[in-house]
Amino acid sequence: MPSDEPEGPPRLTAPASVPSSPPLTTRRRWTILAVCAFSMFLVGLDTTIVNVGLPEIGRGLGVDTRGLEWVVDAYTVVLASLLIASGALADRFGRRRVFQTGLGVFGAASLACAFAPNPGLLVAARAVQGVGASMLSPVALAIVVNAMPDPRERARAIGVWGSVFGLSMAAGPVTGGALIAAFGWRSVFWINAPVIVAALVLVAVFVPESRGQRTRRVDLPGQILLTAALCLAVGLLIEGPRVGWTSPWAVAGYAAFAATAIAFVLAERRQREPLMDLGLFKRPPFAAAVLGAVAVFVALNVTLLLNTLYLQHTRGWTPLATGAATLPMAFGAMLCAPLSGALVACLGPRRPLLAAGALIAAGGLCLTDLGRDTGVPPLLLAYLLIGAGFGFANAPITNTAVSGLPPSRAGVAGAITSTARQVGSAVGIAIAGGLAAGVAPDRLAHAARPGWLLVTACGLLLLAVARASRGTVPKAG
Repeated sequence: MPSDEPEGPPRLTAPASVPSSPPLTTRRRWTILAVCAFSMFLVGLDTTIVNVGLPEIGRGLGVDTRGLEWVVDAYTVVLASLLIASGALADRFGRRRVFQTGLGVFGAASLACAFAPNPGLLVAARAVQGVGASMLSPVALAIVVNAMPDPRERARAIGVWGSVFGLSMAAGPVTGGALIAAFGWRSVFWINAPVIVAALVLVAVFVPESRGQRTRRVDLPGQILLTAALCLAVGLLIEGPRVGWTSPWAVAGYAAFAATAIAFVLAERRQREPLMDLGLFKRPPFAAAVLGAVAVFVALNVTLLLNTLYLQHTRGWTPLATGAATLPMAFGAMLCAPLSGALVACLGPRRPLLAAGALIAAGGLCLTDLGRDTGVPPLLLAYLLIGAGFGFANAPITNTAVSGLPPSRAGVAGAITSTARQVGSAVGIAIAGGLAAGVAPDRLAHAARPGWLLVTACGLLLLAVARASRGTVPKAG
C-alpha cells in the first residue's frame, strides 16, 4: 500500500501529478474509490473463490488434495512476494498505468486458467494471475489515498475499502458454488474476463494518473530472495506430510529456507533502498500488526478450506450448498468492516481489534467439537462469528501498522502488512491441506480439529495485538 511519498531519493523527472490540476470534487473522489474497490473485489474474490471448487477441479483434472493446494498457493505466494515491488514500480511509472497493466495480466491469466488442460498449466496460470493481482492491491489503495487527502475522509474510505475487500474474500465460496453449479469449475476463472473489461474502461474514464513524489529503486536481490523464501516455506508445509518431516528432502528444505532467509536479511541491511524496511520491525506496534495480519488470514483460509473439504467430502454437499453455508461469513464481514473503519476513525484501533480477536476465537471454539453429524445451526453460527471477526480486523491492523510513521515510511509499512496478509493466506491453505490430505471422508472431522484450535489461537493472538496497538484517532485535515 504505497503512499504518496514512499522512501527513496527525490525524482529527477517532472512530477506526474500536474500541479495546476483542480482539486477533485467529492463525487469524483468517491467515484475513484468505487472504481478501485470494484477492481480490488476481483483480487479478494479470486483468493477464495477457487476454494469451493477444489473438489471439482480435482475430479476434472485428476489431482489429489496436495496438488490442489498448489492451485491456491501458487496465486497467493506470487501475490505476496511481488506486492512491495509493484508498489514501487507504480510510484515510478504511474499508478494508473501499472494498475491497468495488472488488470490486463490478471484477465489474460484467468482465461488461461479456464482453458488449462492439466494441473501443471493451471498452477502456472494461477502464478501469472498472482503477478497481475500484485499490481492491483497496493496500487489501487495508493490511488485512493492520493485522491483523499483529508484524514477523516480517508479513514471512512478505508472502512469502505475494507468492507468491499472483506466481502469479496468471504463471498468467494458463495459465488464459486453458484458458478460451478451452473457452468462447471472452469467458470470461476472465465467469469473474470468481462469484469476485467468493464474495470479497464472505468479506470480509463475516471481514475487520474499519479506518481509518488519520491520513488524507490526495485531491489532485485531482495525480491528474488523474498520470493525464494516464501516458496520454500509454503512448499515445505505442503509437501512435508508427503515426504516426511524428518526425511533428507525435508531437512534440505529447512536448510535452504534458513539460508535464504538469512541472506535476505543481510542483503536488505546493505541496501540503501531495501525492498523491505526491516527497521520497522523494531516498533512493537508494527511488528504486532504484521503478526496480526498473518493470523487473521491464516484463520480465514484454514476455515474456508476445511469447510469446503468437510462439507463436500464428509457430508456430501454440493459446491452450491457448500458456498451457501458461508453466507453468514460474508454477511458478518460486510456488516462489520465499515463499522470497524468508523470505530477506528472515532476511537482508534484497539477496540475493533479486541472485537475481532474475541469473535474469531469464539468461532474457532464452536468448531473444535465438529463431528460428522453436527447440526447446521452451530456451523452457521461459527461462520458468522469468524466472518464478523474478519470484518473487524482489517482496518485496525492497517491503522496500527502505519500509525505514528511519517508518510515516507507509512506506504512501505502498509505494503508489508498487505504482504503479511497474503503470506497468512498461503500458510493457512498449506496447513489445512496438510491436515486433510489422504484422510478418509469419515475421519476428516476429527483430523481437522487441530485446524480449528489454530483458528482459536489466531483469535487469541489478535487480543495480544490489540494490547500492543497504539494507533491514533485520525484528525480532520
